[in-house]
Amino acid sequence: MAAVRPIKARDVKTGDVAARYSMTHYISMAAVSAGMVIVAIVYFVRNPANAPTLSLNDPRFVLLAMLTAAMGYYVFVGISRFRDRRPQVVIDREGVFLGFGRNHRLAWQDIQWLKLRRLALRPQLEIGVAPEAFMTANLRLSMWNLDDGLRPIRGMPSAVLVRDNGLDVSAAAMLDAARVFRPNLAKS
Repeated sequence: MAAVRPIKARDVKTGDVAARYSMTHYISMAAVSAGMVIVAIVYFVRNPANAPTLSLNDPRFVLLAMLTAAMGYYVFVGISRFRDRRPQVVIDREGVFLGFGRNHRLAWQDIQWLKLRRLALRPQLEIGVAPEAFMTANLRLSMWNLDDGLRPIRGMPSAVLVRDNGLDVSAAAMLDAARVFRPNLAKS
């Protein structure tokens, strides 16, 4: 099964649930990250005695440079996801579309079960996929990518976890939408 084209806002019909990147979440993340870098720079400009020397031999400079690069990454991620208004998860009568750079639709006949799983305080949507469909989907899942909305589930080789962190629709609302189209797939 080949990957489908990304879904645009006009492709989502009434009754479908479309989860997009939350504009408030990501612009706040970008602003706070940029603010942290600015505060550090202002602090060292106002207190030059505390400032690290501009040398790779100074561990404080190396640490500050690494932290600035990390905050710069989150500024980039925040702004790019703030601007991206394409749906990342769409639940409709054809199945479940997963964006997050994968742009793949799982048809209802390929989905074996759906359930909510509590991970810390937030519920996450688990989708059990038929092994053949999971292999052909090639979702490129990684346990190590912390910013990814899709994760593998340990001990379940053909299941995917949809994290709703940073999305404008909760995992519980996504499960409720799936129940509208396929109530027999929801597990407790």
